[in-house]
Amino acid sequence: MIQSETLELLEWHRLCQHLSTFAATKLGAIVARALPIPTTLEESKELLAQTKEVYQLESRLTPGLSFDGIQDIGDSLERAELQGILSGEELLAIATTLYGARNLRRLIDNQQDVPILTELVAELRTYPELEQEIHRCIDERAQVTDRASQKLGEIRDSLRSLRSQITRKLQNIIQVKSGALQEQIITQRGDRYVLAVKAPQKDAIPGIVHDTSTSGATLYIEPNSIVQMGNQLRQAVKREQAEEEIVRRKLTEQVAAVKPDLEKLLAIITTLDLATAKARYSFWIGANPPRFIDPQAQEIITLRQLRHPLLVWQQQHEQGHPVIPVDLLISPHIKVVTITGPNTGGKTVTLKTLGLAAVMAKVGLFIPAREPVEMPWFGQILADIGDEQSLQQSLSTFSGHIRRISRILNALSEGTGNREQETEEEDISPPHPIPQSLVLLDEVGAGTDPVEGSALAIALLKYLADHAQLTIATTHFGELKALKYDDIRFENASVEFNEATLSPTYRLLWGIPGRSNALTIALRLGLKPEVIEAAKTQVGESTDEVNQVIAGLEAQRKSQETKAAEAQELLKQAEKLYKEVSHKATVLQEREKDLRASQEVAVQKAIQEAKGEIAQVIRQLQKGKSTAQDAQKATKLLSEIADKYQPAPPPKPKPGFIPKIGDRLRIPKLGQTAEVITAPNADGELTVRFGIMKMTVQLQDVESLDGQKAEPINKPKPAPATPAPTPTLTIRTSKNTIDLRGKRVADAEYILDKAVSEAAGPLWIIHGHGTGKLKQGVQTFLQQHPRVSHYESAEQADGGTGVTIAHVG
Repeated sequence: MIQSETLELLEWHRLCQHLSTFAATKLGAIVARALPIPTTLEESKELLAQTKEVYQLESRLTPGLSFDGIQDIGDSLERAELQGILSGEELLAIATTLYGARNLRRLIDNQQDVPILTELVAELRTYPELEQEIHRCIDERAQVTDRASQKLGEIRDSLRSLRSQITRKLQNIIQVKSGALQEQIITQRGDRYVLAVKAPQKDAIPGIVHDTSTSGATLYIEPNSIVQMGNQLRQAVKREQAEEEIVRRKLTEQVAAVKPDLEKLLAIITTLDLATAKARYSFWIGANPPRFIDPQAQEIITLRQLRHPLLVWQQQHEQGHPVIPVDLLISPHIKVVTITGPNTGGKTVTLKTLGLAAVMAKVGLFIPAREPVEMPWFGQILADIGDEQSLQQSLSTFSGHIRRISRILNALSEGTGNREQETEEEDISPPHPIPQSLVLLDEVGAGTDPVEGSALAIALLKYLADHAQLTIATTHFGELKALKYDDIRFENASVEFNEATLSPTYRLLWGIPGRSNALTIALRLGLKPEVIEAAKTQVGESTDEVNQVIAGLEAQRKSQETKAAEAQELLKQAEKLYKEVSHKATVLQEREKDLRASQEVAVQKAIQEAKGEIAQVIRQLQKGKSTAQDAQKATKLLSEIADKYQPAPPPKPKPGFIPKIGDRLRIPKLGQTAEVITAPNADGELTVRFGIMKMTVQLQDVESLDGQKAEPINKPKPAPATPAPTPTLTIRTSKNTIDLRGKRVADAEYILDKAVSEAAGPLWIIHGHGTGKLKQGVQTFLQQHPRVSHYESAEQADGGTGVTIAHVG
């Protein structure tokens, strides 16, 4: 079956083996080693939700979920159902498993935000009464206890009494006949008590010889005086064994009566253990949870810094080489990606990494990539990777590839056929004619004549573009690089090659096909120049020109990456500056608030004191008959009180200043010191610079370094002035940038209208170049929108004509 072949090619069994090492129970490890692949999106979402909730619990609890005591009791349950009698060890394992399951359920029930796990353990039945009964009858050594039954207790009492009598009897014989004994100890042979007697002295202790030493010098004799007690002891032991068997049979019957519930308990515990293993493995490889996207919703496949999980294991567990990640950002209209580049450049690893990521997402594992991780749910993952040669079957590499590809095409046809049949039965039109299949082809068309192989590869990829959701193919054929320019469903990618060191960098470059490096490598490795020149003549000028164009594109790409890195650094600095300014403003506001509060308290206190002193003067006037002298004295006192509590006059404003070009001044609102670039105009606006930023501010918003306010400019025509806007920084961020590449004009207008209605400043619109239709549609829409004052193309470093900046009023 092609699905099984694909898992084998992707080395899925190795990943499952790694996963099993994180399981806490034997059953969990067994299931992890043969992890079943879900067949529906709903199953995958359920498994992923379980992993997420366990991941949250593991990060919150110390030391996480505990599976102590839980054992594999499946065989014991089967034997109990078949009326076999379970041993003490098996019964004890059942009791500890019930205890461990109850602890797990209690722990999960105490959490508030794990609905999936809570619902899972809600069906657990742990039968505490059965657990207690087993512990009552079976001790920690897995032996039946005396309290298990009254009869067993009586039998064991008689056993102890018999053993005590036999021991006393033998001790007496040892004291009397010590000379005839090889060793003065009591030992056992079988279930009989014997003494080690010297062979020549055997007649000194008459009895039954049960054994002889290897040399024959020692005989192990049961004296005749204890033979009868020994027989009684044997019978009592048999009665004990029979009674123990009765106890274990009763316990086994109780276990058999609840076998379905215990099997369900095992299944739930195994599911929990598997989810825990997935969460711990995901944490260990530094993975993040994926989100399944809908291909019909025009969402982009986003896998940034994607790493091969087996290589991550090798790096961390086996001290392997550092893993070089790849970026996979695939637009919804892309159906086929052709990856070109040198051998050992990482093309095959990229295929396997994507294939493993798709399977990992299906089984509920996190993906070793940077957030956000967004990819479709692929119903089928089909691969043809590596050579398939068989001397016995006389199959060449080409024949092996073709046979596997044939099975892939048949699997795609069967998937489509099944969907069509289901559609007819339900009388509903299919949501999409292309099944959700991922096809991975390594060296497509290789192993035969290059001309025919290239033609076959082109036909195959065009067929897959019509019948699969996504196809990733590696190739050396240059003709496949041109498919992108004839069909928008095709995209090129290449693995980067360092010509200086003649080695691959393993980085994946998008949009640029790989160029041939064979002649360059051959020349650097010492092949004669005349041979190289002859080879170039055979190749032709067109190929050389194509390589030169590709080299130019690579250089341009590196330049753009450098500029993007610089822009990113500039954005980080701007964001840091903004945070500092915001923090300072907050601190000043808090300080002003505290100052006002303290001033208000002081004023209220002064008012109360003044009121008290005035009331005292009034009381003095009210005593006796007031005279003019008393009134004059009271007036003087009130005047003194008024002078005492009169608030200090405000400081006289400092004389203003007029900023000139080159002056340094302060912008209190921003808490920054700036340099004047242009003098104030008639509207009182001037341009200043601080750091790498330039901005226009109002004259009333600045002051000199010693605190002087600027003198206002007298306008000839008095008119009510509108308040000056707060200075803003025009900085491009992710919030004022929208990416419309790959969208249709109608869809783009809808997205653009929403963005313009929510914008409050410049809006960067990325539409790319392409055919130019999307750019023309965007600019026509902006020209008619009432909120857009004007628009312009971005600077070259910011995208040039592939980006339009709309100024929203």
